[in-house]
Amino acid sequence: MITMNVKKVCVIGIGVMGSGIVQVCAQSGYETSVVSRTGESLERGLNKIRDSLSMLVNKGRMKQEDMDSIMGAIHGSTSLDDCAKDADIVIEAVYEDMAVKREVFKQLDQVCPAHTIIGSNTSTFPITALGAITKRPEKVIGMHFMNPVPLMRGVEVIRSLMTSDDTVEKTLAFLKSLGKDAVIVKDSPGFVTSRMMCLILNEAVKIYESGLASIEDIDRVLKLSFNWRQGPFELLDLIGIDVVVAVLNTIYNETGWERFKPAVLMTQMVNAGWTGRKAGKGFYEY
Repeated sequence: MITMNVKKVCVIGIGVMGSGIVQVCAQSGYETSVVSRTGESLERGLNKIRDSLSMLVNKGRMKQEDMDSIMGAIHGSTSLDDCAKDADIVIEAVYEDMAVKREVFKQLDQVCPAHTIIGSNTSTFPITALGAITKRPEKVIGMHFMNPVPLMRGVEVIRSLMTSDDTVEKTLAFLKSLGKDAVIVKDSPGFVTSRMMCLILNEAVKIYESGLASIEDIDRVLKLSFNWRQGPFELLDLIGIDVVVAVLNTIYNETGWERFKPAVLMTQMVNAGWTGRKAGKGFYEY
């Protein structure tokens, strides 16, 4: 189960993606630490993991003692130094803000042991730029997990210009130990998954803006036609409209491709605070 001498994993951030990554690492037998900015956000994230595991127990897919063991393997803290100082692999999963990520990577480079692989769950920003912040760019790599992390097998592995073969091989082995299927892609804004998905979501909003169909009907026709579990507007609310707008803006600013310019309605909704499920209101109300 434990490969390449990896025993300790540290996750930075315990939001939707961070909590899912923590869960799968702990479930796979790793001693897992997680860092959050505040005690309140840390507790919310740990409760989310606890609720997710409880569902498995209630469905008979996990024993209570196994759940207790998994939760016992998770160490939460508000101190990055405390959690990352002896980690073999660190996965950054903070909000999609380059300034925030830069600061995290600067701290990690100072705190982590020399052998530590530093991964980023970014769905948007170039891994080369993050690696260049450190003195170990050859050990920096992208690990873009899919949401919800415990259920989705795919992980997009992004190799920067400076990522070493050794780092790639060890990352692939680690992800395989989590039960994930990894696909290696080159470093580019939005990579493959975000670039394709955000383009579809953006076009769905533009179709609605043009009056071609209602939100409900666009969701319904795509679910019926493509066998999707969720329609584009349901996905927008789940991911976070602000997150999708941020990804689109990053790709648009980096490339100048007009098709990635966010639909006006989405930008207005972000300004209004209607960002989806997490806000209680997006294209639907919750």
